[in-house]
Parts: sequence; structure tokens; C-alpha cells
Amino acid sequence: MERTILHSDINCCYAAIEHLHHPELAGKPLAVGGDPESRHGIVLTADYIAQKYGVKTGMALWQAKQVCPDITFISPRMDLYLRFSRMAHEIYSEYTDLQEPYGIDESWLDVSASSSIKGDGYKIAEEISNRMKSELGITVSIGVSFDKIYAKLGSDYKKPDAITTMYKDEFRQKAWKLPASDLLYVGRSTNQKLLKIGIKTIGDLARMDEHILVNHLGKMGSVLWAFANGYDESPVRLEDTHAPIKSVGNSTTTPRDLENDEDVKIVLYILAESVAARLRENGFRCRVVEISIRDNELFSFTRQKKIDHATNITSEIGAYAYQIFKASYDWRKPIRSVGVRGADLVTDNYWEQIDLFSSVEFREKQMKCEKKQIIAGYRDCHTFLREEFEAAGTLYIATEDGSVGTKGNVMDAIRENALEADVIYACGPTPMLRAIKKYAEENGIECYISLEERMACGIGACLACVCKSREKDAHSNVNNKRICKDGPVFLSTEVEI
Repeated sequence: MERTILHSDINCCYAAIEHLHHPELAGKPLAVGGDPESRHGIVLTADYIAQKYGVKTGMALWQAKQVCPDITFISPRMDLYLRFSRMAHEIYSEYTDLQEPYGIDESWLDVSASSSIKGDGYKIAEEISNRMKSELGITVSIGVSFDKIYAKLGSDYKKPDAITTMYKDEFRQKAWKLPASDLLYVGRSTNQKLLKIGIKTIGDLARMDEHILVNHLGKMGSVLWAFANGYDESPVRLEDTHAPIKSVGNSTTTPRDLENDEDVKIVLYILAESVAARLRENGFRCRVVEISIRDNELFSFTRQKKIDHATNITSEIGAYAYQIFKASYDWRKPIRSVGVRGADLVTDNYWEQIDLFSSVEFREKQMKCEKKQIIAGYRDCHTFLREEFEAAGTLYIATEDGSVGTKGNVMDAIRENALEADVIYACGPTPMLRAIKKYAEENGIECYISLEERMACGIGACLACVCKSREKDAHSNVNNKRICKDGPVFLSTEVEI
């Protein structure tokens, strides 16, 4: 059976998605990239209006502004583009499970087995194209062919919103007149070598003696000759386990200088949670953890560590980040800014050898079940911030009058819903924190509580906001913790309330 391969390419992907979210810019030139405020950076993609003015991918923002004065620059939002990419793949999956991504916006699809049900390749391409427009609001250009190379050439042949066939009986007529540089894997350097031996078009490449190409290009000469002649038999498979983006990170400038390891540890773990959540949301894991540190005199540095397994687990990223920090910083100056980044990303399809001595069950549980349960207590049906909480995790509500959720307090909601957890983070009135602290200790659950208090000085000098602790405070030499300086978040077993 002859194969039917599609190559689907989202037209001006980033710009098209931004137009959906900025209807006020309809009909106006738009480009995504760099820092629009400082005009630093380059154009990642430009819409077709901007392209008509001469704006190109890779062009500096200031250059783009020169050729297109009315252009609007928008900073890239990779999480948003990845979400659209996932939705596109969900549409593709209804036609085939043989998908091979080529970045965020492109994919090969082997629909050979779908023809008896869905129709021929062209009909399937039409369906996909129409669904992308109606369901996602974006357009695609699709190539339909017998192999991956000419399917890709077909999607590039006509843009935007087009379907081009490159079947065996027509690919020579359509494609051989095109520049050799249009062929996949013919870059600028390779094209220059081809021009030196008189090869200008794909047809020239196909008709050239294979041995001459090998003499000038090595093994790649034979590969390109085969591609040009339509001899590519490589299968479509989910083999690209590297993420289409290189890293995910977050950083913060702290409201006060950080002066000890524990302060930094808390911030690192908070940032690690943000990074890990974004990795999980987008189906990525990282193989490198990186930290950035800037002291209060604005000296900064970065350090990174290659880890022995890919992860998107908060505790692991946080632990590696803290390990890097401990090995790198000597506390000559207080710290003003901290950052955490996960790099060398792979997708969830990435296979790796498991450490014989690691707890496979534990890691799998963490990888798959890092979920948030949020228990919020209110007086009545006025449940402020409800939408924000629901977006962050599974929300359980307790109200004093029983108008929403469980009647009673947060402890009643925990018991009624039989909730379990590996760690608890709590903030609120002291009686509630006291009850949660007791519950956590009785059930052997790690618990962190936030002790917000009115603070007179805010720098730990006046001792107006102290709480009792197990350890003696170095400042006061008594069993106190200064909430403003040592907290406000404490491990529940460290303090008495």
C-alpha cells in the first residue's frame, strides 16, 4: 500500500495566535519577539501584513520598525502557543496516531490507514484545515504526498491556508523547478556548495550523478539526492522527544535582602514549584537545573547542574537548586534576586534508564500525582477568589452557614471529603492554624503555616511579632522566632501557636 503522508504547518503560528487574543489589531501589522519596550531582540514571527513590508524572521526589532513603522511588537507567550499546539495535535489524533512533531507549529501525519474510513489524503487535509479554522481560529498549510520530504515541500509550496498535493505522478512537475534551497536540510552553506557545481534547482539535484554529490558533500550528498528523487522511506513516528522550547524558568526580586540559607531555600522552593507546574502543564521534563543569584550590589551569576534523570517534580527541582546554591555562594553579601530554571527539556515520551536503587513507585507517584487540593473557608456564599483557586487546583469550600460546600470550617471539609496529602500549606486565623497543625502532627503530614502578624519595625529588631519556637533565636537568645525576619512561613513542628 502506498503511503499517504501529510505535513501540517500552522501559518505564522505565534502571530496568528496573538491576533486571536488582540482583535483590536485586526488588519494591522504584528510581530512577536524580543522586548518591545527596550526594542531589544529579534522577530520570532511576523504576520503576513508585516511580511509585505519586508519584516522577516530573525530581523532586529529596530530594523523591523524601520521598514514597517506601524508594526506592533508583542512579547512571546510560549505557554499559550504550546497550548494551541496541543489542541492541534488533539485534532490530528482523530485521524492518526502516527504523528511526528517538527517544532511547535509543524507535524507530519501518516494517514495511510485512515483512507478507508476518512477518505483520501486530500479529503483528510481538507477536514483538518476546516477544523483548525472553526475550532481553533487559525489556519494551516498542508502538503499531501507519498513521503515526508515532499509533504513538507507541499506545505511550503503555497501559503497561507492552502493544501498542495505532491503525488508521485506530479512531484517532478511541481517541485523540480523550485530552488534547491527549498528542499529540507539544504541550508545556506550546503546551497552554496551546490551552486558551485551548477545545481540551482531541486531538479538539477535529482538529475546530478550521485557520486559527484558524494564527492562534494560526503554522505549528505547521497541523502539529498535520494530526497530530491522521492526515495525517502523514513517512517512518521513520535521520535522527537526534545521539547520545542529550551527552558522554563522563573525569578523574583525579594522585598527584603536575603541573609541566610533558610531564606533562600524557601524562595528557591517557591520558584521550583512554579517551574515544575509549567513543565507538567506542557508535558515537559528537565535534565538540567539552573539557578541565578544577584546580590544587593547587583553582582550576579548563574550556575547549573546536569541531573541524572529528567524531572518535573517540585521537590527534586527545589532540592537540586538548593544544592547548587549551597555549593556556589559564600554569603559575603546579602541576596536581592533569585531565579530557578529547568533546561535541556524533553517531552514525556522521553525514555531513560531507571536507577536500580531509586524508588520507582515513589517517583512515578510524584511525576503523575503532584496535584493541589485547595480548602477555603468562608462565612457565607460570598466566595471571593473562587475562580482563581479553581484555576490553581481542586477546590473544596467550607462555609459557616452551609450555603456553599461543607457546613463548618476547613477541618470539617477535610474530614467530609476524606482528603489526604503529603504536605500541607496553610494560612488564616490562628485557631484554624492551630487545628491544622494538630491534624498534621496526628497524621504524620509535613505542614507549613504562615503566621502573618502586624509588624512594628519589619526588620526583626523590635521583637513585637515573635512566636514561641523549639530552637533559641540567635538574636534574642530565647525560644522565639521573629515572624517578620524568620518567617512568616514556618514548619509547624518548629513553632508553638
